[in-house]
Amino acid sequence: MDRLTTIAQKFAGARAVTELRAFGSGNINDTFLVTIADDLEPHFVLQRINTHVFQQPALVMQNMRIFTQHVCAKMQREPEQVARRWAVPRVLLTVDDRDHWVEPDGSYWRAISFIDGSETLDIIQDIAHGRAVGYALGRFHYLISDLDPTKLADTLVGFHITPQYLADYLQVLAAATPSDNREVNYCLDFVRSRQEWAQVLEKAKDDGKLPLRPIHGDPKVNNVLICTMTQQAIGMIDLDTVKPGLVHYDIGDCLRSGCNPLGEETPDWEQVRFDTPMCRAILDGYLSQARGFLSGDDYDYLFDAIRLIAFELGLRFFTDYLAGNVYFKVKYPTHNLDRALVQFGLTASIEAQEAEIRSIIEDLRR
Repeated sequence: MDRLTTIAQKFAGARAVTELRAFGSGNINDTFLVTIADDLEPHFVLQRINTHVFQQPALVMQNMRIFTQHVCAKMQREPEQVARRWAVPRVLLTVDDRDHWVEPDGSYWRAISFIDGSETLDIIQDIAHGRAVGYALGRFHYLISDLDPTKLADTLVGFHITPQYLADYLQVLAAATPSDNREVNYCLDFVRSRQEWAQVLEKAKDDGKLPLRPIHGDPKVNNVLICTMTQQAIGMIDLDTVKPGLVHYDIGDCLRSGCNPLGEETPDWEQVRFDTPMCRAILDGYLSQARGFLSGDDYDYLFDAIRLIAFELGLRFFTDYLAGNVYFKVKYPTHNLDRALVQFGLTASIEAQEAEIRSIIEDLRR
């Protein structure tokens, strides 16, 4: 802890660090909440960027600064559009004006402002919360809809490119030891039967139907900030994955995360169901902000996005399990297998309710 306090002090400057504790539930970066001797801003968030995942952390920070500058400028230009609170995490600088600190062991640290009066929740609480989550993503997309995506570095090449994940999976599978485990064989069959369909969004992009736009990259429920007083969405956090992409990746990921009442870590994967009333609430909230920049083709591929991103995450978890748990943090050896089963169960539920989900999309696009 002394080492962490020393690192935090690099960003605190003359203000003494009085407390430091683990914070949040992310799977990638190590995150801490720092308390300092400052009456106006007594907290900030300290993170060690996972450089195994983000191999160019300087570009991650560059993207974050471009994004936050664009959003803050747009909010100043359009004050009538921001009557309700919307908070953007600020990048904090070290005592020598850098946006990061590198330790002798090569670990890469950064600090961002803590947004008070807010909380994040791992599971959607009710329909109103679902609509707030959808609003948050729609608001986020609206605020960056006029940001040239070419200004953002692709800090995770291949991220959300399902055909590439499938290729990685097949490579890992070829070197894996055969198993007679029932759950493993279920996953093998599940992936095998969906291999041809996995390119649906990338093909639409290549055909010119879906354009590249700036995206969040990881808009799951617990990356939406909720005001503790009003219960309204007031921002989105974990901006490491902001990059050029398809908004469909974000929409699909948000619905994948928000419409599973049992959550991503449930042991009862066979009971996982996709909640269609929640799907309607999230999409309704999203479109309240995003309707103005979506095209007809965008709507046409929404169902594919909802189905694909659940499948994609399951594929990533399963691949990591077969590879020996080298990417995602795990608490026990079969953790990634269990996570994959949850996502595949969610995918199967989405497929079984295709007609209803498509009907919801058609109702809301009018």
